[in-house]
Amino acid sequence: QVRLVESGGGLVQPGGSLRLSCAASGIIFSISPMGWYRQAPGKERELVATITSGGSTNYADSVKDRFTISRDNVKKTVSLEMNTLKPEDTAVYYCWMAGNRWGQGTQVTVSS
Repeated sequence: QVRLVESGGGLVQPGGSLRLSCAASGIIFSISPMGWYRQAPGKERELVATITSGGSTNYADSVKDRFTISRDNVKKTVSLEMNTLKPEDTAVYYCWMAGNRWGQGTQVTVSS
């Protein structure tokens, strides 16, 4: 049974930083594409960043040059380093794995 558990969300001031982590279990992690999506109130869930098993990355234009996705295939984790956060980054962030697998989400709030 696949399980994805996110951690690291919270409240941060504009311009600040947060690091999200997702721990995976029950799967062959090393060959699975992973990523992060987010959903703000009243909006659809949107892609933030993805990373392939080989480490190739893809980012939404809105987060390029501010967010960095990475993975550790030994620890079975995927992380999202978020810098220069803006109020519009406020959302529930979801860990994603290929095969339509999702974590429970973690709230990120950017506010002064």
